[in-house]
Amino acid sequence: MRTGLHKRDKTTEIYFDEASPAVEIRIHNTDLKKRLTAYADKFPDLCKLTDEDEETGCKSFVIAKRRFSVRLTSPYSEERRQAASVVVKKQGVINNRCMR
Repeated sequence: MRTGLHKRDKTTEIYFDEASPAVEIRIHNTDLKKRLTAYADKFPDLCKLTDEDEETGCKSFVIAKRRFSVRLTSPYSEERRQAASVVVKKQGVINNRCMR
């Protein structure tokens, strides 16, 4: 969808406080919009589409706080990256980045 917005203006906003049992999410990201829409369709008691702006492509959802999480991952050490590379090469998996 072409909205006329620059990528830097296509934000994801997540609002919640300690008292509320819900999280409010406003997004422009297409993949996340699709995932949340599918989740809302499948679990309407846990997630609901609350607003949709056709002009900007933004969607707003309310989701149960107990279903929302933030995952932080540590970067791989160089040793772990090399070990993973060896395993992948042994299995014959082609790295898509190398093909570009």
